[in-house]
Amino acid sequence: MPNRSRKVPYGIPRTVHVPRTRRRDAQPIILVVPERPTLAQRAARALGTWLWETRRSWAPTGIAVAALLTTAVLHGLFWWTAFLLATATFAPYGWLVWLTWRRPADDRSIHHWRKALAALATLAIAWAALAVFFGPLAGPLGLIWLALAITAQALWLRTRRAAASAPVEEIR
Repeated sequence: MPNRSRKVPYGIPRTVHVPRTRRRDAQPIILVVPERPTLAQRAARALGTWLWETRRSWAPTGIAVAALLTTAVLHGLFWWTAFLLATATFAPYGWLVWLTWRRPADDRSIHHWRKALAALATLAIAWAALAVFFGPLAGPLGLIWLALAITAQALWLRTRRAAASAPVEEIR
């Protein structure tokens, strides 16, 4: 009688002995023995689960990577779209003027946040225009992309933490 409690190393097929059935018309027995996942598979699954559970927190990083890949494709195929992006570079400051006229901020911190957001958006659009024209990693553009991605991620985490602890106000 074979020892059934014997450990078998990973990756080696396991042989399972099934006793014979007594009847001739009996259906064959199919036994599926699941394979144990390797350490790399377990680590990949843990990382994927963690990323899926925290996907909202990593939204700016995903957007930054998508922007990098998009500008790389546009640089290769449609380099002339850089001129279209260059004309849209100062659109965030137009938004800031419109917002200041339409909804003036009572608090100075709101005005500072709006200025910082307009400056960050202007820099991002200017980076995109330069990245489409010269290539996303040409010269200092790679470092500018990294700085923009880290800044956006830090601001995103800060505002999400502040919004979670602040009471909900009604908009007039």
